[in-house]
Amino acid sequence: MKFKIPQTLEAIASIIDCDYKGDANFPVLGMNEIHVVQPGDIVFVDHPKYYDKALQSLATIILINKEVECPKGKALLISDDPFRDFNKLTNHFRPFEMARAVISETAKIGKNTVIQPNVFIGNNVTIGDDCLIHPNVIIYDHTVIGNNVTIHAGTVLGADAFYYKNRPEKFDKLVSGGNVVIKDGVDLGALCTIDRGVSASTVIGEGTKIDNQVHVGHDTVIGKRCLIASQVGIAGCVLIEDFVTIWGQVGLTSGITIGEKAIISAQSGVSKSLEANKSYFGTPADEFRKKYKEIASIRLIPDIIEKLDKLS
Repeated sequence: MKFKIPQTLEAIASIIDCDYKGDANFPVLGMNEIHVVQPGDIVFVDHPKYYDKALQSLATIILINKEVECPKGKALLISDDPFRDFNKLTNHFRPFEMARAVISETAKIGKNTVIQPNVFIGNNVTIGDDCLIHPNVIIYDHTVIGNNVTIHAGTVLGADAFYYKNRPEKFDKLVSGGNVVIKDGVDLGALCTIDRGVSASTVIGEGTKIDNQVHVGHDTVIGKRCLIASQVGIAGCVLIEDFVTIWGQVGLTSGITIGEKAIISAQSGVSKSLEANKSYFGTPADEFRKKYKEIASIRLIPDIIEKLDKLS
């Protein structure tokens, strides 16, 4: 998430009431999670395991819960609770705006776009030309939809990220300040849910077609001309490259990459990144032919045991 107006280190520190290391006028341009940070961004870290990763990332402002040596060209915000203060910044720069109408006055809707009854369109939504939005679709604030997009009934774009910190007394929610971006020529089936990014965008690439009842988690990026069948569940921060095919009821864990033109057969469970230009099947998913050889071998086990019993 980029700020509308560039901030300074001192100004950010005053918002969250914390100490800082660095020039008071050090420029702060936005805030993002570790996997999408750019120079000028704030990233938060609250566990020693990830200190080095955050300090060595592209982020130039590190919101951290320990005084450490400040890397050259960067600045630190010293907080007793970086998770809490990252939420404070999200609420400050992108506060919740209550809906004033079923279709917000700040929404921009292109030429020849059809909006069917009972559609909700939130604040600062942009919808392109020649789109068809079927009944009961919910489009949350800041969603961006391209041209020639079809969205079927009951689909929800921009619900909060499923992201919680397990504190001793409760689960503490990380506030979602990102959005959803739907590129040109995308078709979304009925009853899909596409969560917004925590601080960046969840993206569905140009020409991708998604079937009914598919879930796409926060900050996932899906490439162009992918085919995703019914009841697929995609966790957060997944990168799906161009021309990937995912058949029904596949589950993908968070933070992995699916290579270009990969094909994943139905009911597979994907727990690691998969290479491009290959077909996969099974749980955990592996190359199609290798997995079927394993299954064929397993089927032989009862016969082998029976033969061994007779020999004994």
